[in-house]
Amino acid sequence: MDAPLSPGLYIVATPIGNLGDITRRAVEVLRGVTAIACEDTRVTGKLLNHLGIKQRMIRYDDHAGDHARDGLLALAAEAPVALASDAGTPLISDPGYKLVRAARQRGIPVTSLPGASAAIVALTLSGLPSDRFLFAGFLPGKAKARSDVLRAMASVPATLIFYETAPRLQDALEAIADALPGREVAVARELTKTFEECRTSVPAELIAHYAAHPPKGEIVLVVAPRGEDTAEEADVDALLQAALAANKPSQAAAEVARVTGLDRKTLYARALELK
Repeated sequence: MDAPLSPGLYIVATPIGNLGDITRRAVEVLRGVTAIACEDTRVTGKLLNHLGIKQRMIRYDDHAGDHARDGLLALAAEAPVALASDAGTPLISDPGYKLVRAARQRGIPVTSLPGASAAIVALTLSGLPSDRFLFAGFLPGKAKARSDVLRAMASVPATLIFYETAPRLQDALEAIADALPGREVAVARELTKTFEECRTSVPAELIAHYAAHPPKGEIVLVVAPRGEDTAEEADVDALLQAALAANKPSQAAAEVARVTGLDRKTLYARALELK
């Protein structure tokens, strides 16, 4: 970079796995700023070491209060300051928006550098509709809250994207099967790394697969949008209604599952709705 950077806040996206995904512009900015605000100085430090950059780092994470924010803004008003996340684009599922909003309110210039985002990489790999999507961060850890969030999003006419952890994957898939029956789901993990995987199927198949092959690494869940009722869905409803005439919902679901090969839990949830 020939000219020195002007004072202000620079939002810098960092790699989500493969360090080769850092952009040339990002490297120039990280090298040219006065300080880098980051979630974890150890993580950002490894990236800087890889790039051969020695730079002052200031921790700024979920627990940063007004005092830390004011300090960064005072510095950015006089000199260039970068904001970097541990991985991916800052502000996506992190609290950086408060810093950006405050900077704009104080008239401090803000520059955002495009770069890696796990949500976008997963969406493009999933094979699910990408013309309209909603990123919703992490699902709640508690079962009822997770179910409530998913049911609230059931009518959203867009592909849904969530971040998840490996230990909670099975619970999340079961909740999706219950709250969003009939949806395809993609499980994207270890994105841009050596063992990258993106598996798209119905929740029942994914639950069985990951029960036999416990996952590791960070995970993105991509859930297909609910389309208008198709002839196939109408046929399934007709089968369930016929079975419900002489059976309890659980029995009707089991009967239709045997005929169609569809997931019994999903059919049971639908049978309860029809009942």
